[in-house]
Amino acid sequence: MSEKWDEDDGVIVETRKQERVRRPRMYRVLMHNDDYTTREFVVEVLMSVFHHSESEAVRVMLHVHYNGLGVAGVFTREIAETKVRTVEEMALERQYPLRLTMEPEEDDDGE
Repeated sequence: MSEKWDEDDGVIVETRKQERVRRPRMYRVLMHNDDYTTREFVVEVLMSVFHHSESEAVRVMLHVHYNGLGVAGVFTREIAETKVRTVEEMALERQYPLRLTMEPEEDDDGE
């Protein structure tokens, strides 16, 4: 007693568009050079907050020192904001004017 299925036998087929999940926009955390913040403190920040090795932290610190600006790391917006705030608090405690900013990275489609 098998029944044959008729294509038009009250069966409705619904198709859904497959949604593309976009990667979150990434932000560069930029470290700015100043004449008062010590090199040792900058290396400490790069190691403790941005998790760079000592040699990488020294390399980034020297880049900032000689070029005036350098990338401390690239993160999602919320993480970048948290890291900037953390460093600002550390610098304020030690009375350093260390300044960090963040900027969005360009997307693959140029945005």
